[in-house]
Amino acid sequence: MAARAGEGTHAPPPYDTAATWAEELLDQLRPAVRHPRRVVAWLARTVHASAGLEDAEGRLLAGDRLPAVAAVRADVATGRISAAALEDGGRHVHLVGIRHPGPGRAAGAVLTVTRPEPFDRRATEIVHRTAGVLGLLLREGELARSARRLRRASADLRLAILQLLMVEDVVSARRVAAGLWPGLLEQDTARVYVVEGSPAGRDALAEECADLTEGRALVVRCPAMDGHVIVVSPASAPGERLRTLVADRPDTYLGGSLHQRLARTATAYGQAVSALAVARFSPGRSAVYAERTHPERLLDPAALRTWSARTLRPLDTLPHHTRAELLATTRLGLDFTAVSAAKVLGVSRNTVRARMDRLQTLLDTDLTDLTTRTAVRLALLTEAAHGPYDPATAPPPHTGLRFTDLLDSAALRDWARDLLGRLDGDGRDLRSTLSAWIAAGANAERAAKQRGVHAQTVREHVRAAEPVLERQLLAGGPDLYEVVLAHLADGTLAAPEAGANGDQADAPVHG
Repeated sequence: MAARAGEGTHAPPPYDTAATWAEELLDQLRPAVRHPRRVVAWLARTVHASAGLEDAEGRLLAGDRLPAVAAVRADVATGRISAAALEDGGRHVHLVGIRHPGPGRAAGAVLTVTRPEPFDRRATEIVHRTAGVLGLLLREGELARSARRLRRASADLRLAILQLLMVEDVVSARRVAAGLWPGLLEQDTARVYVVEGSPAGRDALAEECADLTEGRALVVRCPAMDGHVIVVSPASAPGERLRTLVADRPDTYLGGSLHQRLARTATAYGQAVSALAVARFSPGRSAVYAERTHPERLLDPAALRTWSARTLRPLDTLPHHTRAELLATTRLGLDFTAVSAAKVLGVSRNTVRARMDRLQTLLDTDLTDLTTRTAVRLALLTEAAHGPYDPATAPPPHTGLRFTDLLDSAALRDWARDLLGRLDGDGRDLRSTLSAWIAAGANAERAAKQRGVHAQTVREHVRAAEPVLERQLLAGGPDLYEVVLAHLADGTLAAPEAGANGDQADAPVHG
C-alpha cells in the first residue's frame, strides 16, 4: 500500500475541458433530477471509476460499497483528515470527507472512489468538486427531514391540544398551546370548522387553511376522517376566508359551528360535521350550524336542567376528572362511531367502548336503543352547555319530572311537525319509511321487513330524506338524534320506558 498525492501522467480522458464536466455536474443540481445516487453514478462514469457514498457509521447511501483501509476511512470519517489518496492492492483509492452541518470536525459522510489508473489532477478535482455538491445535497436532505420532523411534531401538538379540548381540559390545552402559539386560546369561546376535500389533497388543504388563518386558529388534520381538516377559530375572520377557499376549490365543502365555550369543543365539532352535511347540498358548498337545529332550546330550561341532573346523578360519586372523561367520551361515541371517537381522542376503540359501557352500567340503561341514546345524549348536551347542576344553589323545582313530561312542549311539537312535514310532499312516502327505519334502530333490514320492501329501498328513501330535512341520517350522529327527537315529540315514536323517565321522585334517574 502506498499513499499518493493524486498526480498522474496518463492522457486525459474524454472530459478534456473544465466547462464540459462542470456543466454536467451543475446539471445534476436541477430540482427535477438532483439526488446523491445520480451524482455518484455520474462521478463514476465521468472518471471511469467505482464510487460509493457512506454515512459516518458506514451505511451505504449511494453507489457501490467499496473496500477501503479501515484506519484511513476512520480518520476521514472522524475528521482527523479531510481527504486521503492511496494505493491498495493495485487499485487507486480516493476518500473525501463530507462535513456534517452540525458542530464538531466529524464528517457526515465519506465518498470513496477507486479505479485501476492513478488519479490525475483533473480527476482529483472532479472528485473533490463532486464531494462539495454531495455535501449540498446531503445538507438539503437533512434540512428537509428536519422540516418534516418539525411539521410532524407541530401537527402532533395541534392534535394533542384538540384532544384536550374535546375532553374539556381547557387549562392543559392552553398550557400546551402557549409555548408555540401564544394567545391562541386566550378567548373563552371559539367556532369549529370542518373543511372536507379529497384524502389525497388533504395535506395541501391543511397548509392553505393554516396560511389563511395566519396563526389565529388551530388547524388539525382530522384523525378520524381522511378528507377532513378541523379548524378551531376563536376569531371570526377565518370563517370568511375559509368560505373563500372553498368557493375557489371544486369538490371542497365547509361546515361551521356556532360560537361555543372552549369546554364545549366536542359539541361544536359535532355541529360543524352536521353543517357539513348541509353544505353538500348548498350552492356555495358551505354552511353554518343553524339556530333552528337546537330543539333543546324549545324545552323548559329549568325542567331540562333538573331532568338532566337527575338522569346523570349516578355519576356524581365519581372523581371530577373521571366523570368528565366518561361524559366527553360518551358524547363523542354517541355522535360518531367508537373507532372515530377513539381517533379523535387519541385512545383505543376498546377504551372508548369501556368508558361507554361503564357509563351505561352506572346509569342502568341500554345505549343500544336509539331512543334511549337520544335521551341520554340530551342530558349530556345539557350539562355540557350549563355545567353540572348544583342543587344546593338552586333546588330542583320539577320533582318527579319524567322524560315524557319534558317532551310535552307546544314549541317542540310545532318544531317537530314543521320538520317532519317537509317529507309529506314526496309520493314515495319517505316519512313512513324514515319512521320505520328509526323504530328499527336505524337498521335497514329490519325496517324493510316491517315495510314489506327491499332493504335497499329503505336506504334510498332515507338518503332521499336527507336533503329535504337538511340533515345527515345514514351516517348517524347529531342530525339523526334530532330527527329521532322530532319523532318522539310528535308521538310517532314512544319515549323510552326505562332510564330516562324518572318514575320515582326520590330515586336516581338513569338515562
